[in-house]
Amino acid sequence: MPFGRPRGLEPEEIMFREWWFWVIILVVILLLFGTTRLPGLAKSMGESMRVFRKEVKGLGDDVKADEAQKTTETSAKSETPSDTKS
Repeated sequence: MPFGRPRGLEPEEIMFREWWFWVIILVVILLLFGTTRLPGLAKSMGESMRVFRKEVKGLGDDVKADEAQKTTETSAKSETPSDTKS
């Protein structure tokens, strides 16, 4: 038993870099979905990505707003006099 690299798929075989492979994939996709449904799929995927980006941006804005609120609360607490003695 030789000690070395195990036999198997080469990196070139894994990457599927041949042009005919991609042609076959495109033909299979066209056969599965048809030419009438592909534009609708592309449109819905685009809208989904737009909504996703909007929500991610909204989450970032919410985090910034929470941080700003915390800093104003802490600064307001430190500015108020603590006259608890009468």
